[in-house]
Amino acid sequence: MASTRLPGKVLLKVLNRPILSIQLQRIRQVRQIAKIVIATTTNSIDDPIEELGVVENIPVFRGDEDDVLGRFQGAAEKFDADAIVRLTGDCPLIDPEIVDHLINIFKKKDSKLRVVTNAIPRSYPAGLDAECFDREALELAVAETIDPYDREHVTPYFYKNPNRFSVESVVCDDNLSAERWTLDETSDFDLIKKIIEDLYSVDPFFRMKDILDYLDSNPDFRDLNNFIQETPRIIEDRVFGATQK
Repeated sequence: MASTRLPGKVLLKVLNRPILSIQLQRIRQVRQIAKIVIATTTNSIDDPIEELGVVENIPVFRGDEDDVLGRFQGAAEKFDADAIVRLTGDCPLIDPEIVDHLINIFKKKDSKLRVVTNAIPRSYPAGLDAECFDREALELAVAETIDPYDREHVTPYFYKNPNRFSVESVVCDDNLSAERWTLDETSDFDLIKKIIEDLYSVDPFFRMKDILDYLDSNPDFRDLNNFIQETPRIIEDRVFGATQK
């Protein structure tokens, strides 16, 4: 809720619903996720997120604002997670089929310290990022890294240490990295709001392909936010044992 660029962004209303509620509806369609947990901060400004969790019947874990890595560990411990799928609250258009695909790849890996990502390198639209990692990898990162960047962004320690972790990249068949469907600024919300309002009435379970078709039919809509620069990432767009999708 304390976003500096777009305060209160996860509870902005679309179709008279908080956009986080719409994201939760989409996550519920992931077939292989056993439990959804909202991991937010202990700051009072995030009390409305906990209240939404009660309404949505989704458990909420609250932890440190800056040490998000530690917050993930706390949530994993409280809910006894063997594996964690990381989805961020500024990605309301997350595609359940893509998440299931990542989980399938994760399950097939027989190594320890497993990590599967479609975020490194960027090939999917920004806003469809998903990462899956096992509890052991999470706990090792928590124990070893003191870098504030690693603690805030949760997963960079995995990618910085590919010899320690079994990391696999899922790369989209078509490079869609120029697409921006994430929620950071008002112009992002303008685009996402249009997408949801126009597609939801046709099919509330629309997927990535439906969004692409919609934007191809309305190419000017991409101009709403294509001037926004993605926040620079310390991790280069390297590829870890890529799997195409």
